[in-house]
Amino acid sequence: MTHHAPSALLSAALQAAERGWHVFPLRPADKRPALHGDAVCPLIGDCAGGHRKWEDRATIDPDRIRRAWADRPFNIGIATGPSGLVVVDLDMPKQKSSTGTPCGVTTFHALCERAGQAVPTTYRTRTASGGHHLYFTAPPGVRMANSAGRLGKLIDTRAHGGYVVAAGSFTATGPYSVTDPYTVTDPTPPVPLPDWLYALLAPRQPSRSLVAVPSSSKASRYAAAALRAETATVRAAPQGERDWTLLSAARALGRFIAWGDLPRSVVEEALQEAGASAGLSARQCHSTVRSGLNWSIARNPQRRTA
Repeated sequence: MTHHAPSALLSAALQAAERGWHVFPLRPADKRPALHGDAVCPLIGDCAGGHRKWEDRATIDPDRIRRAWADRPFNIGIATGPSGLVVVDLDMPKQKSSTGTPCGVTTFHALCERAGQAVPTTYRTRTASGGHHLYFTAPPGVRMANSAGRLGKLIDTRAHGGYVVAAGSFTATGPYSVTDPYTVTDPTPPVPLPDWLYALLAPRQPSRSLVAVPSSSKASRYAAAALRAETATVRAAPQGERDWTLLSAARALGRFIAWGDLPRSVVEEALQEAGASAGLSARQCHSTVRSGLNWSIARNPQRRTA
C-alpha cells in the first residue's frame, strides 16, 4: 500500500482552510471523524467547557491545523455548515447492485436537462468511489440541512450538520483509492447554489423569509424557479414513486398560488404535463394535483402586501 505522508495531507488541509473552509481530521484512509465521541469525552482541552462535536471543532486556524496534522496522515473533513457550503454528492451504485440504477452523475445531468438548466460549472472533486462532489456557496441567511435522495437516486447534499471528504484525502477501498485519491476535477471557485436547486431543497413548509419578501419580482422569480424544479422532479420520478412525487410537488407549489406569485391554471397545466410525461394517467394526474394544491392553499395564508 502507498502511504501518504502527513505533510501532503497537511498541505491539502491548509489549502482548504485558505478558502475559508473549516476542516477537521478524519481517520487515516477512512471517512469517519478522528475526534472522540460524547461518551468518551475527557472534558479537557477544547472540551473543557463541555463536549464539542466535530462541527464545533472544525477550524480555519493554520496553527491548529498544523498541530493536528503534524504526525499522523489524517484525512480531511470539511464541515459544510460553518464553511458556508452546500455540496451535492453524486454517488455510484453499489458494486453488488444488479438493478441497473444509473449513477448520481447521470441522474443529475438528466435532472438538469429536464429543468432546462445547464449542468452548473463549479468547484468539483472526484471521490474514491468514482462519484463527484459539486461545491456551491449556501444562500445567505438560510440554514440548509442535509438531504438524501431529495434530488434523485444516488444524489445527496451536505450542508449544516454535514461534512465531505476534501481533495487530497484517500481511502483504503475504491477504484481510485490510494494511487488516485479524492481529486479536484474542476478548480472553478464555488458558485452560489442555483435558485432552481434551492427550490427543490428548500423546506416544504412556508418560510417566514419568503412571506416577508416585499419585492414581487423577486418572489415571482423564485416561484418560476420552483415550478421548473418541481416539474423536473416529477418527470424524473421512478416507477412506484410517481404519484407521491406529483402530490409532493403540488403541495410545494400551492403556496405560490396562495401568495399570488403563480396562477393556479399555470401550475395545474405544468404538473398535469409533467405527470403525464412520467407515465401517470390524465385522470390520476388531475386528482392528485387538485388534492395537493387544495391542501397547500388551505394551509398557506396570503402574503400581506407592504
